[in-house]
Amino acid sequence: MSALVVRKLSPETHRALRVRAKQHARSTEAEVRAILDESVRPATRMKLGSALAVLAKPFGGLDLKTARDMTPAEPPDLR
Repeated sequence: MSALVVRKLSPETHRALRVRAKQHARSTEAEVRAILDESVRPATRMKLGSALAVLAKPFGGLDLKTARDMTPAEPPDLR
């Protein structure tokens, strides 16, 4: 897991982070992680499959009938 050090954080910002963390009943570190997660990975983003479905819809959509092969793979011969 990665670590991040933030230098020169103002006392006001640190205090506001502590207050916000307390409001959400978590540590300041957990609050910072949540803020970063929400800002760089928004829940409203469109995922690739959804984007492709939107692109294909004007052309009648895309209906893939696929079946997964459940046959176990043979182990490699390591001789």
